[in-house]
Amino acid sequence: MFSFLRPFIFNLDPEKAHDLAIKSLKYNILPESLFSVKDEEILNTKLFGKKIQNPIGLAAGFDKSAEVYNEIFKIGFGFVEVGTVTPKKQYGNEKPRVFRLEKDQALINRLGFNNDGSEIIKKRIEYNTPNGLLGINIGPNKDTDDMLNDFLLCAKIFFPIGDYITMNISSPNTEGLRSFHNKENLEKLLLKINEIREKSNFKKSFLLKISPDLDDQSINNIVDLSLKTNINGIILTNTSDKNRDKLQDSKKSEKGGLSGQPIKDLSTKMIKKFYRKLNGKIPIIGVGGIDSGEAAFEKITAGASAIQLYTGMIYKGPMIVKEIKKDLIQKLNEKGFKNITEAVGSNSN
Repeated sequence: MFSFLRPFIFNLDPEKAHDLAIKSLKYNILPESLFSVKDEEILNTKLFGKKIQNPIGLAAGFDKSAEVYNEIFKIGFGFVEVGTVTPKKQYGNEKPRVFRLEKDQALINRLGFNNDGSEIIKKRIEYNTPNGLLGINIGPNKDTDDMLNDFLLCAKIFFPIGDYITMNISSPNTEGLRSFHNKENLEKLLLKINEIREKSNFKKSFLLKISPDLDDQSINNIVDLSLKTNINGIILTNTSDKNRDKLQDSKKSEKGGLSGQPIKDLSTKMIKKFYRKLNGKIPIIGVGGIDSGEAAFEKITAGASAIQLYTGMIYKGPMIVKEIKKDLIQKLNEKGFKNITEAVGSNSN
């Protein structure tokens, strides 16, 4: 069905196509059984203390304002991350701001955290109880005078709901945001987050979403601070504002974050580096260029306990999750693994 509709969808502006996808999911017409596969038990795992059917997640950026996460669970995802959510509602950057690079199987976006704002999204999640593991990705408003305080505001608002909170310090589309990769700024943020955790009765996992454009010293600093402040997970990686040299599409020079196939190897290398340094103490979620079971398996064996995708679904449609599950099961059986967890980090050298 998607292959039939794809030419029509790809004739639409990318944001209009995205809005159409959100509206279509709200109708919830496809049966959940359509997306199940045989022997899926081998993919069962735990993430942040909660059992999930498979380690395939939908990355933040698709369901920005938490409108269709339960419908997304029904198409086979093991977990969903909504957002990025900011304290106040914001429009984001000026349009056009999303570009398909079809020759490269990639996207460039400079959306700028467009979302309905923390209060509306909190009420939406409270009203519509998640049917699976739900993460909430948070970030600062574009016009804020205090980015650190914006993170803290969102952390306090979302502490009672969802299963984990991701601090998005790595989008290239909000000026100054990546300064939180600096050791001093990141330490301030993480220590303040720990103060919130200490005062709360809720047990909540906190994650960092990291840029793929870091040098080794920055990686070492992030690893050290994550261990020191008891960060619960690291998402590797966000989009890249570099890596344009080998792109073929005419839109390659558009400003924004690059996702999809061109950053696949870059993110896998980052996963290996972090996995070796963390020594299994903090779980990694691998993101970047995942559009097949083979790509997912590569991330997992590199050291990712779970994976997320977004751009792959844009190009291959909602059945991509089912195909990845089938391919992963075949890979695990071929390699003699009895469960997906046994494969994590098995090729991290």
